[in-house]
This record gives sequence, C-alpha cells and structure tokens, in this order.
Amino acid sequence: MVCALGAAVCFGTATVLQAVAARAASTGEGGDAALLLRAVRQWRYLAGLALDGLGFLFQIVALRSIPIYAVGAALASSLAVTAVAAARLLRVRLSRNEWVAVGIVCAGLAMLGLASGGEGDQEGSTALKYAMLAIAVAVLLLGLVGGRWSGRGRDLVLGLGAGFGFGVVEVSVRLIDSLAPSDLLTNPATYALLLGGGAAFLLLTSALQRGSVTTATAGMVIGETIGPAAVGVVWLGDRTREGLTWLAVLGFAVGVAGALALARFGEAPAEEAEEAPAEEA
Repeated sequence: MVCALGAAVCFGTATVLQAVAARAASTGEGGDAALLLRAVRQWRYLAGLALDGLGFLFQIVALRSIPIYAVGAALASSLAVTAVAAARLLRVRLSRNEWVAVGIVCAGLAMLGLASGGEGDQEGSTALKYAMLAIAVAVLLLGLVGGRWSGRGRDLVLGLGAGFGFGVVEVSVRLIDSLAPSDLLTNPATYALLLGGGAAFLLLTSALQRGSVTTATAGMVIGETIGPAAVGVVWLGDRTREGLTWLAVLGFAVGVAGALALARFGEAPAEEAEEAPAEEA
C-alpha cells in the first residue's frame, strides 16, 4: 500500500508542478510547440516529468504486491494530493466541502489499507490478455475519433475511455509474468499496456482541451477503478483479509467518492492559478 500511496503523491504533485510551469510559459508567443519548448526549460516541468516516471515505477511495484482495487483507489486519491498542493503552490482556494473530501479520501484509503490482502495468486488466462488488448485497441479508436465529437456527453465519454485505458495498464501489469525480451514480445498484455496507456493520454488530453475538466476527470476515476477492481477479484484472485471484505468495499467506495468530489483538480484550475505569480527557472 505504501508504494500505491507513493505513486499517488508523485502523480498529484507532478500535476501541479507542470501546471505552474505551463502557466509561466504561456506568457510568450507561438503555438503549442513553442509553449512546450518554453515549459521544458523550467525546472518545475522537468521535476513533474521525473515525478511521473517515479510514480509509474511505484505503481508497477504496487500492482505486483497488493490487489488492483487498492491500487486503483490509491491512484484516484492523487486528486486529493493535487488539491492540497494547488492550495499551496497555486493559491487555489479550497472550499470547506473540498477539505472534507480530502479527509474522506484519506479515511477510505486507511480502511483499504487495513482490509486489503495480498496480490491474487491466479494467473491471467490467454483469453484475458487478448481481451485487454482488444479493449486497448477500442480505446485507441475512440481517441482517434473522439476529438471530433460535440455535445454534453462528449467529456464524460472521453473521460471514461481514458479511465478504461489506464485500467488496461493496471491489469496488464499483472498479466506480464516475465520481463525476458522474448516473452514480452509474444505476450499480448505488453501491447495492451502500451496501447492502453497511449490511448488513455490521447483521450484525456482531448477531453481537457475543449471540455469540462470536472466531467472528464470524474469519468476517468470511474473507468480506472471499478472495471480493473472487478477483473482483479473475479479473474486474478484478489481478496481481502479474512472477515474484512465489508471494510474493503466501504473503503473503496469512500475513497472513490472523495476523489469524485475533487474531480475539478484533474487539471489545476486556470482562473485561480493565474493569481499566483510564477517564476521561470
């Protein structure tokens, strides 16, 4: 559980550091490419990328040691980390309800930590590996056409699609049994992991660029927690400590509910962040 929480802290902090760098870089001229070049010259942006990489390593270790449902809820809690970091670094004002939501997330994770058992001992079938690959391809196709959609449901659909993509990554990590190059190249889960992660970022970026951050992030949290948790329990043997199933279910529900209440922090709020002075490195 410690590694899962470490991943959440890394991802949540990285979001705010990259937001600070991007806002500082946005004062210049040029398009998206020029903005990116200015941003990567700042230590905050580079530190955010480093934290993303460290967080992914923590996520892999966590997925190999504790149930997927615990990892998914912990990763959703990165929104609480982002909220607290944004309140300090971006001077974003958190309402009383949002501070309560942060506390709810922490309570849910505490319950999960007490109730979670070890990683399931069942090996994923070949059919499950190909199913993950098929879902990853479907998410990628959704990403290729989703940016052209419009309407009220667009942001939710794209957010859910991104969540499914990240969920494929979570499950695929558990389905990779060997890191030998020959085994990786012949394992469908390897390609599912790469396609699912790339497609998820594509969908989430499209949703956040022209839509509601809150709606897209809420869809993502739902997509990356519920489905993978079910796969872990039904097909991979994830269990709880004896007699504590009720506590794990409650902790999962409480943690995800708290994360949904903080969905607007899927991307640091621009209006409030602009009030904070940002210095270039």
